[in-house]
Amino acid sequence: MKNIPDISFQDAENKYSFECLNLTQFFARIPEIADHNPTQPHRIHFFALLMVTEGKGTHQVDLKDYAVKKGSVLKLAKGQVHAFQKNAAYKGFLVLFTEDFVMNHFSKSSINMISHLYNYHVTSPISQNEELNHSFLQELNAELTNSNTFARNNIVASLINLYLLRLEREYNQQSPQNNIKNYTVFIAFKNLVEQNYATTRNVKDYAKMLTITTKHLNEVVKEFTLDTAKTFIDGYVILEAKRSIVSTDNGFKGIAYETGFDELTNFTKFFKKNVGVSPKTFRTSSV
Repeated sequence: MKNIPDISFQDAENKYSFECLNLTQFFARIPEIADHNPTQPHRIHFFALLMVTEGKGTHQVDLKDYAVKKGSVLKLAKGQVHAFQKNAAYKGFLVLFTEDFVMNHFSKSSINMISHLYNYHVTSPISQNEELNHSFLQELNAELTNSNTFARNNIVASLINLYLLRLEREYNQQSPQNNIKNYTVFIAFKNLVEQNYATTRNVKDYAKMLTITTKHLNEVVKEFTLDTAKTFIDGYVILEAKRSIVSTDNGFKGIAYETGFDELTNFTKFFKKNVGVSPKTFRTSSV
């Protein structure tokens, strides 16, 4: 199994920090892409919106397959691992934009509201809204084909920002309204897990970092994920382990150490308990 390189953003003209690709044209170019195979898992270092306008198929995000059809949009965040379907027949567009693009053009309040940008493992990456997608793509195309390029980056950013906020509002309408104070605690916990998962998987340690009780931490995490804090921590460790297994040639002992295990045996038991198969079987089945 070959290492799959991390993929950084580079638009066709190397001028902008966003790009809108026609999927039909992109799929036709896949055999010509030299540095990686887009139909194999690879990690992106930018944000992407995969929008389907015709047909149906599947797309893999963090090693899970999602069914897509006309009106679907898959939201891919920086750092996620994804793969396109082989011989995909659906049509649509792929909107790409960098973290610099977000930081330079989105307001701080928007960034905090749009969950998929940095809290993607909390919500589903897929949404369905054909009307909203159509109006967004229509406005985006009108701007990108306008001969007057004054303030184009700002206008495109505003369109993307508005579209993502509308998607977020739709999600929040379908979900129970959560306590703002608890949400702040949950995001702090999530950030701490991302920073310290290789050091500790102990709920007490995270509660101590947040200066709250383990009972309160569990109540907060359940409010947003329906799972315990321990389940959330273990789930993140498994996700990082899976990513390393499919996207690198690293030995299992090295992956075990990277994810916080001193002994390969303990890592293997932990992985098998949570995934159902051994790391070796998981790697073989992912090739």
